[in-house]
Amino acid sequence: MKTSFLNLKMNNPLVLASGILGLTASSMKRVVENGCGAVTTKSFNLEARKGHPNPSIVPFDHGLLNAVGLSNPGAEEAVKEISRFKEISDVPIFASVFGRTIEEYGKVAEIALKAKPHLIEVNVSCPNVRSEFGTPFGDVPEDTAEITRLVKQVAGDIPVSIKLGPHGPGIARMAKVCEENGADAITAINTAGPGMLIDINVQKPVLSNKTGGVSGPAILPIAVKSVYEVYKNVSIPIIGTGGVTYWQDAVQMILAGATLISLGTAVYYEGIEVFNKINGGLRDYMNQFGYTSIADFRGGAH
Repeated sequence: MKTSFLNLKMNNPLVLASGILGLTASSMKRVVENGCGAVTTKSFNLEARKGHPNPSIVPFDHGLLNAVGLSNPGAEEAVKEISRFKEISDVPIFASVFGRTIEEYGKVAEIALKAKPHLIEVNVSCPNVRSEFGTPFGDVPEDTAEITRLVKQVAGDIPVSIKLGPHGPGIARMAKVCEENGADAITAINTAGPGMLIDINVQKPVLSNKTGGVSGPAILPIAVKSVYEVYKNVSIPIIGTGGVTYWQDAVQMILAGATLISLGTAVYYEGIEVFNKINGGLRDYMNQFGYTSIADFRGGAH
């Protein structure tokens, strides 16, 4: 189960996704104690952000619809939690950053580096982070290229992964743009959509923001296909995320080409024990096929 990812050695390929239990050192430590190989902080920007009012998260039959709005305490507070986590755990921690402008991405990354995270994950694909064209930065090749160069220049020897969504001009094309501009890895995907649910009794959208990102089992096929396409088009490693709930889902992601598997909404469905459950399933699968490492079947679907 031991996995090599860039310059990191991990006990297993599972990662806590950004936005779930990633706000405090203690909550992230709980995830590690339940079988997680690495953790990702909640996305943070330069200054504290309140996000959208409730209701901001709505479950439906096959996932979650959320418009939390990237609420966070700001970069300086996030750095304190990263430092605290490093004092109580030796598991890698990834700092998820975003900016309201292209320039802010570099400033936030610079602050994040004070705590020396093991990787900077750059969130350019959240519907709440938009370029001058009214779309996520990750949908505009020129913006994504500039943000990638800027953050990588700031990060230096610290690896940088760009988190892309399934929308825009094509995730394979955008991943290539990131690779050509210095990215060390790709995180694929962010939430899909945005989508909407309507309360038929009051006849209004359920979310206060009206629309939100779709996560959970409903987007697994989109995530698997996205990882598959990215793997074909770049040589840098992939953190596969989106809809993974059971060990079979994780196997699909690895077969599509993912090096690491990131879990978020699965914690809502299966509890914090989901990491140990998926690790156990992966071990059984490897024993069944006679694999001695995760790398033996990575990209096998190609």
